[in-house]
Amino acid sequence: MNQDDLYFFNQGKLYDAYRVFGAHIIKNKAGEHTGVRFTVWAPNAQEVSVLGEFNNYQAWVHNLSKIDDVGIWSIDITDAKEWHMYQYEIKTSDGRTLYKADPYAFFSSERPAQLSKVYDIDGYLWNDAKYMHNRDHRRPYNNPMSIYELHLGTWMVKPDGSYHKYNEIVEQLVPYLVENGFTHVEFMPLIEHPLDQSWGYQGTGYYSATSRYGVPKDLMYLIDRLHQADIQVILDWVPGHICRDAHGLYMFDGKPLYEYDEAWKRENEVWGTANLDLGKGEVQSFLISNALFWMKYFHIDGFRIDAVSNLIYYLGDSANGINEGALDFLKKLSEKVFAHYDNALLIAEDSTAYPKVTHPTTHGGLGFNYKWNMGWMNDTLEYFEEDPIHRKYHHHLITFGLTYAFTENYVLPLSHDEVVHGKKSLVNKMPGDYWQKFANYRALMGLFYTHPGKTLLFMGGEFAQMHEWKDYTELDWQLLQYPLHNGAKRFNHDMNHLVKHHKALYENDHSPDGFEWVDANNIDYSIFTFIRYAKDKNTFVVVILNLTPVVHHHYQFGVPQKGSFTEIMNSDKGIYGGSNLYNGDTLHTKDETRHGFNQSVDCLLSPLSVTILKYNQ
Repeated sequence: MNQDDLYFFNQGKLYDAYRVFGAHIIKNKAGEHTGVRFTVWAPNAQEVSVLGEFNNYQAWVHNLSKIDDVGIWSIDITDAKEWHMYQYEIKTSDGRTLYKADPYAFFSSERPAQLSKVYDIDGYLWNDAKYMHNRDHRRPYNNPMSIYELHLGTWMVKPDGSYHKYNEIVEQLVPYLVENGFTHVEFMPLIEHPLDQSWGYQGTGYYSATSRYGVPKDLMYLIDRLHQADIQVILDWVPGHICRDAHGLYMFDGKPLYEYDEAWKRENEVWGTANLDLGKGEVQSFLISNALFWMKYFHIDGFRIDAVSNLIYYLGDSANGINEGALDFLKKLSEKVFAHYDNALLIAEDSTAYPKVTHPTTHGGLGFNYKWNMGWMNDTLEYFEEDPIHRKYHHHLITFGLTYAFTENYVLPLSHDEVVHGKKSLVNKMPGDYWQKFANYRALMGLFYTHPGKTLLFMGGEFAQMHEWKDYTELDWQLLQYPLHNGAKRFNHDMNHLVKHHKALYENDHSPDGFEWVDANNIDYSIFTFIRYAKDKNTFVVVILNLTPVVHHHYQFGVPQKGSFTEIMNSDKGIYGGSNLYNGDTLHTKDETRHGFNQSVDCLLSPLSVTILKYNQ
């Protein structure tokens, strides 16, 4: 560590802080391991020692030296080797002794142990060169994006109930994603965390791929195989808060270090966590370096940033004021991520109406390129939970979202948060008898795939899992033996592939030029009809949602051009579990005015369904 490193670290501009902090194997010119250098930031400590397998965990053997005035401690230990477990013993200014995991450790011992491990992060031989080359030329906005949100531990487990390792689940996961048409996989947090039921959102080791599922190079192998199958990888990342477990970052050297000094800003009582002070330069260096670390060493394609509302406002409450330090961090993060890879995905999970979240920092924005559309999710699920007889009183819940759909670049999230804590699974939110539940569910998914914006679906949603997500066992795969669940899976499979093959359903997701209402005010019958356009306005599809159980044998709607239409999707087909009412023949326009258009089409609308018609040029 040189003086420039020290300066930039304090200023929040050391973007490869992992290069100097943590446990680094020392190698001679022949590449042989000759020891390990341990370096840690603990400015309030009176004394720092490292305990490990190399000294029988005796603190007095290896005391670190303070190498600067801002509290950086370091030592070289020749007896330390790769895979050795270790931790820091920190003597505080008030006489306490703390035992801490290494904030920059590349690997950790498996729970319930709370130790770090020496690990050589270098040396994995990647086989995704073709993918990485193509990735550099692929713009996300005008391409299909169907994200499969996944909790690695409970997607599929071993017969004895234990977790699959990163390199073991490859043979099941990669073909499944490809077959079902998903373009991206979003892993819920994979940083080290002590409690399974925190799902990774309360981390202790930001640089350490959790040991639950194997070693870091096994995760590299999983991502490598996903890339070879042309699946992009998003990591759920939590820069806002940490767990308060004694061995973690919390009060690392006896005083607030990574977190806020003021208790009201620091203590997040609702989540039982502590908020990081993103205005501190050293914390910015720690976190921005971490994002770039995951991109460099694991080839991560992007990040979903958790709880952005909790960053924009103190404790997520606008009454507490805007957190300028956090906004500065987010802007700096986006600038550095996109400088590293300009087609990266930086997705905000943000429930606020704060403006320009997905605008570049050069245009006054926060610098994200995508934002979860929480308003669409809440309104849409609220609408679909209504009995169809009452839906006419809630018609605006579907139409309102289009008034702001193009103010940001949106992802439509049907995420894990919507199928836990008593909220019910997607299909169980639906009203009616068993058949109607599935018909409503397919209609919901039809709107999901055809509405402007990219899509994110939590695992299990693709086959209409009946129970809420259980974070202690695998998905209910046995349901696929039942026709309605198998039909649900086939419907989502077909919709994903349909979107990929029709530019009108993805090319203009973020432009008002790509959407036009045909029939937005059919309140009494709860029918919604709209057009999705590709960049070539002659390429378009008409989407019709019939959200009551009433069959309409002659629904007439306006279209912008004369010609013919072919039905390319109907959720009521028997193969999906429907009543098999659909438009089998080519539909031709009539010279009759409807909905402000000079041409119109007459079609059959099946009950509780989505119908998609392609214009034949």
